[in-house]
Amino acid sequence: MSDGLKKASLLLRVFAKALDFILIALVTEMVPKAGFYAGLSYLLISDGLFDGRSIGKRLMGLRVVSTAAGIPCSMKESIVRNAPLGSGLLLYRVPLIGWILTVIILAVEFLILLGSKDGMRLGDELAKTLVIEGTPLKNETREP
Repeated sequence: MSDGLKKASLLLRVFAKALDFILIALVTEMVPKAGFYAGLSYLLISDGLFDGRSIGKRLMGLRVVSTAAGIPCSMKESIVRNAPLGSGLLLYRVPLIGWILTVIILAVEFLILLGSKDGMRLGDELAKTLVIEGTPLKNETREP
């Protein structure tokens, strides 16, 4: 883990992601067809918004940063880190077995997170990102 970065607690991360999933569920239910795609899009890009803070992370005081630079997560890093969860959301729509595949993906992500000394799930490993408490190491933001 990068020096000076305080990894986020598991409990805060779970609450933040739960808040994001609640938001996605609300959007999906309010506008059934378009809402699903809007929710999926939000899930993929959410950590690249607001200087590395999804709405759930913002409420919990968390931020996603690049492990290499210690600056907020980019949109590309957000898409890469959330691709496993996005694939789970897509698979959920498969009749009969979709929900089982989704549960398997979520379980694998959670088990990897539990087993990581740096608090990184599969998506973090792929994108080279880390969820931290507070502000990034450097007072830099990515240019749009």
